[in-house]
Amino acid sequence: MRIREVSKLLNAKVLAREDMLDIEVNSAFGSDLMSDVLTFAHGRMILLTGLNSHQVIRTAELSDIPVIIFVRGRTPSQSIINLAGEKGICLLETKFIMYEACGKLYNAGLPPCVRL
Repeated sequence: MRIREVSKLLNAKVLAREDMLDIEVNSAFGSDLMSDVLTFAHGRMILLTGLNSHQVIRTAELSDIPVIIFVRGRTPSQSIINLAGEKGICLLETKFIMYEACGKLYNAGLPPCVRL
């Protein structure tokens, strides 16, 4: 699934790296615990989170995660948006809670990210 499709499905606002919307992603993972993200992340996955901090960007960078979706309408600060842009990470924001956002992606055929 392309990031553009994900954005449309979640009625998400693009906050950073709109140029990445045609990148293909193959799984998703929702968590506010970055230690879990580091444990489970692999491949071209989407990270859904309500955690609004620089740590999210750093974790995504370490894990080669190309896109982060902030749920519950959480808008990151401009410094977080700028850091994501610098690190080549697409940022989206959706009003859906994590449960709904993950469910919509799963129902659209995007599989979960599972431990290898």
